Amino acid sequence: MASVASKLYSDDVSLLVLLLDTNPFFWSTTSITFSQFLSHVLAFLNAVMGLNQLNQVVVIATGYSSCDYIYDSSSTSSNHGTGNGMPALFSSLLEKLEDFVTKDEELSKEKNVSKDRVASSLLSGSLSMALCYIQRVFRSGHLHPQPRILCLQGSQDGPEQYVAVMNSIFSAQRLMVPIDSCYIGTQNSAFLQQASYITGGVHHKPQQLDGLFQYLTTIFATDLHSRGFVQLPKPVGVDFRASCFCHKKTIDMGYICSVCLSIFCEHHKKCTTCGSVFGQSKLDDVSSVSDKKRKSPDT
Repeated sequence: MASVASKLYSDDVSLLVLLLDTNPFFWSTTSITFSQFLSHVLAFLNAVMGLNQLNQVVVIATGYSSCDYIYDSSSTSSNHGTGNGMPALFSSLLEKLEDFVTKDEELSKEKNVSKDRVASSLLSGSLSMALCYIQRVFRSGHLHPQPRILCLQGSQDGPEQYVAVMNSIFSAQRLMVPIDSCYIGTQNSAFLQQASYITGGVHHKPQQLDGLFQYLTTIFATDLHSRGFVQLPKPVGVDFRASCFCHKKTIDMGYICSVCLSIFCEHHKKCTTCGSVFGQSKLDDVSSVSDKKRKSPDT
């Protein structure tokens, strides 16, 4: 999937925007620790940058209450190792990641988040940041690699983010930017399944997290040009369920506003999004008016 062919370095050069799930509510319940997960991710990023010297990597941390850029290879002046033998990529990313996790935890306490809220990560915010970064690259006027987004997600979907997530998905589709997704949670993610399906990306749920690095390198390290020559996992049984706009719950059947396409799990007289009066309410109004006209001669 090409974006703007006239501005590409080459068909096999990639700009990988990685969305890293740092939600503490998820990592406190999973079988693999966050440090183990991070070791697989860092090795994968190192492999991506080693495949081509022109490849670029951007990492966005997705927390519970916030999201932020924690690494950008294009702004890194040196790739040499540090004094303790750790590569510059690792040390810079880990330092910013530690600061982000601390700030996100403090922000969550300040906001006094409702207990009824699902313990999901701010996926909609990180997707928006990824698309904004890619849009800046498109408008930079310089040669750029082919962009793609990879979501490393473990938290469950947040129904309250449905509208924002779908807007980001359709924006990525319009920009011809594929969204790859690797879900490491127990239950699969309907948001990520739809994102990969609509944008032409790859969605996969690893069965063994101990071999996460192997999954990442064999599936998600492949550039867009090479994907036409390899056999990648195909979507099977994509969950297309939506979340209602009234109670923010995932539903199988519901009511849709014919004007703004808002989705509701229960019937309403008016659309809470655009204010349109639903058809059933209009029929009730007409019947009530006709009843009054019939009764008027007798009074």
